Amino acid sequence: MTDAEIYSALTAIFHEVFLRDDLVLTPTLSAIDVPGWDSFKQIEILIATEQHFGIKLSTREMDRLTNVGDLVSTVAAKKKG
Repeated sequence: MTDAEIYSALTAIFHEVFLRDDLVLTPTLSAIDVPGWDSFKQIEILIATEQHFGIKLSTREMDRLTNVGDLVSTVAAKKKG
């Protein structure tokens, strides 16, 4: 799975979670950049990501996520191995 495919899927997830079609995901995008991205939205994003990609994120992996780029890298690693 390529990073572009992951970004495409995550974009759909973010649009659904935030009910906004104008969000453009970049590697550096983080909660500080998106109004309303609180801990509850974070949980929604992570659950939707796990369901979409058929993966399970550990607490440690979740704690290391600081931006969208980290999430993409984590998904890519999970899908490889």
